[in-house]
Amino acid sequence: MANWAIEAIGIVAGILGIIAWFPQLKKIWIEKSAEGISLSAFSMILLALTLWFIYGFLIKSPALMISNGATWVLICFVIWGSWKVQKSR
Repeated sequence: MANWAIEAIGIVAGILGIIAWFPQLKKIWIEKSAEGISLSAFSMILLALTLWFIYGFLIKSPALMISNGATWVLICFVIWGSWKVQKSR
């Protein structure tokens, strides 16, 4: 399989992975509910994404860097929003 096709699969997977977090963000930021959110679990996810981003950088994979970098930002918003909602109660 050509390298561009392999990278395209990674990009599609990354886009789907990013979109998967939107319902969680909506629940936290619009509905103001952080029920069931484990900040320690999301902190571990953040660490894993950081390591995947570094790995993508080292092997020069745009798909890994873009998808994990974008998801990292979304998870930061999940953590921040959860903290904000929990603090306000």
